Amino acid sequence: MTQDGSFSTVFKESCLSVLGRTRQYVKKPANLPNLLTLSRILVVPLIIVLLYSGNRWLNLLTALLVVGAAITDGLDGYMARKYDYESNLGRLLDPLADKILLLSTMVMLVYMHRAPAWIVCLILCRETAVTGLRAVAADRGRTIAVSVMAKYKTTFQMIAVVALVIHYPFFGANSHAVGIFFLWIAFIYTMWTGYVYFSEAFSLLIEDE
Repeated sequence: MTQDGSFSTVFKESCLSVLGRTRQYVKKPANLPNLLTLSRILVVPLIIVLLYSGNRWLNLLTALLVVGAAITDGLDGYMARKYDYESNLGRLLDPLADKILLLSTMVMLVYMHRAPAWIVCLILCRETAVTGLRAVAADRGRTIAVSVMAKYKTTFQMIAVVALVIHYPFFGANSHAVGIFFLWIAFIYTMWTGYVYFSEAFSLLIEDE
């Protein structure tokens, strides 16, 4: 067998192996919440491509995709809690998927001159810093619970992103103005909750190894 033929055989077997494992994973009901979470990550490239169009109706479709992704956020958590499907992978992926969805879309909105760059940069810095703080806490056997204020923060971020994605006026409403208004509220909540997290975890950060 030639080298090319050998490579093709190995590649085909690898693909079949991955496909088989994927099918087994999908068939297990306990993995459904994680699949919903993964869908929020996988939809991000599509959202980015659609935003490039600048077409008002495609913008509306993109906003509906963001809303659909937000619905899966609540749905996967509900299923995990109700049916006891919670897993370490889910705990890791859930907040990560939210950040990838929201921050990627915000960066695109800056690129399209729909959102102030400095606000998005500070939000991105805060989210990254808190993620790092959680990693430090997890490494030391501690958990930093999500506060109620942080949940409001995510809600306001989502509303702002959806309105700014729509951008064009619909039904007499100035979507861009609504988006900027909620982006300011989200910014205030984002900075405040970041301060609260770090002030409460200050002893953890200076704790000796």
